[in-house]
Amino acid sequence: MQLDKKALEQLDSRYRAHLINSLSGFKSANLIGTQSKNGQTNLAIVSSVFHLGAHPPLVGMIIRPHSVPRHTFENIKETGYYTINQVNSDIYSQAHQTSARYDRDESEFDATGLSPEYLNDFNAPFVSLSRLKYAVRLVEHQHLKINGTELVIGEIIDLHVDGNVISDDGYINIEALNTVAVSGLDSYHTTHSITRLPYAKKQRV
Repeated sequence: MQLDKKALEQLDSRYRAHLINSLSGFKSANLIGTQSKNGQTNLAIVSSVFHLGAHPPLVGMIIRPHSVPRHTFENIKETGYYTINQVNSDIYSQAHQTSARYDRDESEFDATGLSPEYLNDFNAPFVSLSRLKYAVRLVEHQHLKINGTELVIGEIIDLHVDGNVISDDGYINIEALNTVAVSGLDSYHTTHSITRLPYAKKQRV
């Protein structure tokens, strides 16, 4: 199959969304935990979290257009803090359910049965059953005019993970945590590591 720009534009919108979202391959599945200044908690699954830098430790993510209420983004802007919680095979179904549209006064924690927890006096909720989670402070956000999405950049200020899955060189074996990946809009996957390779250097022929 070959689809040019015109053919893509003529596709049914839902079909096109599934198709284009599948092109980037496997993505991380994370739950973003936030809380308003009034104490209302919010939880949202995001598949766009990406590494931005290690020193300082920075992560970015893309938030969808603000054409409808985005409680996660509103809370992040209001308080400046949020948590990122990796999704594992025990909670992927509840995590997916957080993508439903809930009212501002409804907590996705309550709606999905996931339990919040507060660690080290951080004022945004973590997901208790997530096995790798970290606290993040908002450092920058940019509105992307091309499609109305928001680029959110944060600094990692507190990390929570079982030390047994961290190798001597700092590598985290997320597979041992049963972390899942997502493809497209709604397909969840477990993983199987092939191997780790050494740092690549130019080879002489």
